[in-house]
Amino acid sequence: MRRYVGCPGGGRSRMVSFDEFEEMLAEVSEEIPEKYYTELNGGVSASPVWKLHPKSRGTELSILGEYRVEYGLGRRVVLYYGSFAHVCGVLDKTALRARIKEVLEHELTHHLESLAGEKDLEIQDAVNLYKYLEVGREGKPL
Repeated sequence: MRRYVGCPGGGRSRMVSFDEFEEMLAEVSEEIPEKYYTELNGGVSASPVWKLHPKSRGTELSILGEYRVEYGLGRRVVLYYGSFAHVCGVLDKTALRARIKEVLEHELTHHLESLAGEKDLEIQDAVNLYKYLEVGREGKPL
């Protein structure tokens, strides 16, 4: 899970179309060595959905990508175009591509850790969520 309250760039939305987003994701995916996709039998895909985290306050905690292990679908990575549009729609194509790569690498790290029986990134994500929730309750970061 990736949390972005905002992305740099300011101004009005310049978000690419869903088809362009899928193309960018495919290009970025090809840059990553094949060994990182071992046992990722569901592959990498884009969804048009804007996905909010269940613990989001309002609309500020969007999920940009997820690593999923599902019965019948296997292991897969999904990046949410709608979430990117909401959070990073002001970015130019170069910056958006970099953000897509960052999120894909994050989710592939979850995949590799899952194969190895590790949970370091999952724990770090939980810590980040805890900090997010504490800021809301206390009004200041930990």
